[in-house]
Amino acid sequence: MDGKTADVATSTRDRSPQTKLATYRRKRDFHRTPEPAGRGLPPAGTDQPRFVVQRHRATRLHYDFRLEIDGVLASWAVPKGPTLDPKVRRAAFHVEDHPLEYFDFEGVIPAGEYGGGDVIVWDAGTWEPVKTTNPGRAVRDGELHLDLHGHKIKGRFVLVRTGPPSDKEEWLLLHKNDDVAVTGWDAEKFPQSVLSGRTNDEVKADPDRLWRSDLPAARAAILLKPDAIPGPSPDELAALDALPQAGEWAVFGRELRVTNLDKVLFPPRTKREKPVTKRDLIRYSAQIAPFLLPYLQRRALNMHRYPNGAGGKGFWHKEVPGHAPDWLPRWDNPDADPGETHTYLVVDEPAALVWAANFGALEWHAWTSRVDASHQPTYALVDLDPGETTTWKQLLTLARLHRTALEHLGVVARPKVTGRRGIQIWIPIATGPSFDETRAWVERLSAAVGEVVPDLVSWKWQVRDRRGLARLDYTQNAINKTLVAPYSPRPAPGAPVSAPIEWDELDDPKLRPDRWTIRTIGDRIAEKGDLFAAVLAGGQRLPAIT
Repeated sequence: MDGKTADVATSTRDRSPQTKLATYRRKRDFHRTPEPAGRGLPPAGTDQPRFVVQRHRATRLHYDFRLEIDGVLASWAVPKGPTLDPKVRRAAFHVEDHPLEYFDFEGVIPAGEYGGGDVIVWDAGTWEPVKTTNPGRAVRDGELHLDLHGHKIKGRFVLVRTGPPSDKEEWLLLHKNDDVAVTGWDAEKFPQSVLSGRTNDEVKADPDRLWRSDLPAARAAILLKPDAIPGPSPDELAALDALPQAGEWAVFGRELRVTNLDKVLFPPRTKREKPVTKRDLIRYSAQIAPFLLPYLQRRALNMHRYPNGAGGKGFWHKEVPGHAPDWLPRWDNPDADPGETHTYLVVDEPAALVWAANFGALEWHAWTSRVDASHQPTYALVDLDPGETTTWKQLLTLARLHRTALEHLGVVARPKVTGRRGIQIWIPIATGPSFDETRAWVERLSAAVGEVVPDLVSWKWQVRDRRGLARLDYTQNAINKTLVAPYSPRPAPGAPVSAPIEWDELDDPKLRPDRWTIRTIGDRIAEKGDLFAAVLAGGQRLPAIT
């Protein structure tokens, strides 16, 4: 596949610096990321071109090696960092050109933005080309010799392309055996920034803030995201616990009639566990609402109801019932045909989620489009649906292949386990493409993945025709077709939830699709934060897949 994602030197011959930065700008929302937009081209401030190496903890730790060439910073990602050891060759991957203002960028790129993570200026200095007076041409030709004059790395280096020119070039970075060469030299032994003296951990110490080295100390920490909706107070939760089987519960400024509070809705997983009651579910819905609300607001909700609990039969309920309270937010679908659902619940306030839980909705599925643009999705969805013979190990293989493909395309996406058997990947997109266009894009993505492991995948629609194989389901990218919301319970013993995960957790041997429940997900959020927040960013354009 070709994501056309890197404006590397091989494809920027005879183009201006501003044109070279087109790919860099397309990947970023400068209303959210503190990275420079590169609209201007500041002078270098020195007779010699500059270089910078940034230690960058994004999806994976790597070092960004950047050289000032022809008005931009030509850039390579070096997973293990540069070294002064002449016996060691470092893999390097040529990425898109960056603006010169990136030379002293240090801080936190918000989660959800391209390259989200903490960045420090690990080393910086000047450099000079060797054996050429045209370093841009040398890069295009695939071999650049250079002398670095930095704080940590110095001496003669060589960059060599190891394959044909492409949009994702593989190179090697190596140090010559000169007077400053050091056997066994390891970049990880020198973790401080040469700009601020701080480590990545110190910059990341407050994950909700951006640390800016160019600002006075009093203004260096900048809030990255607004305050969350407050959850239920201890007094409100105590009032719920004190209720008998039914009663009025005041929460989030609303009076709700709650019923059958001690009814068992989820049986326990083991003999040592307690069953999950309706009171437990209502309590969870109130506690999770501040985190879940951003994924439900301004979206029609499809409720999967189990009035007799997860052990009974469930059914989809979409129409707001006539007995619903007047304050309950709702949306009338102007495209509804006679006999179809007309009025949907819209969880625009946290009390609405509590109402849905009391109504017997054990699962919450919000539309992927908003009510003000119901035919334009804001997510593209990948549903890794295991077959009868699909093992968890095989499903992880499919998820990792999608991870690699999305990284290659430069696309921001977030995975979550479903709480049952599967894994889903949500891709935030800017409003604009239709469901047909989004579905076609996901189909091309998954088809490319399926070609790598054809023995694991079936493209048959009917389950009985799949021979037990997994399905890479792109068909959920359609109006009124949904995937379970993050943090929603699932109708199974123990009340498992659909839990967002980090990409690296696909490599964790402890990962299971139903690992977290309504009783344990709160501790995970307290430790990790909302790992799915990236899908709320929007603004992303899907690159071409050929």
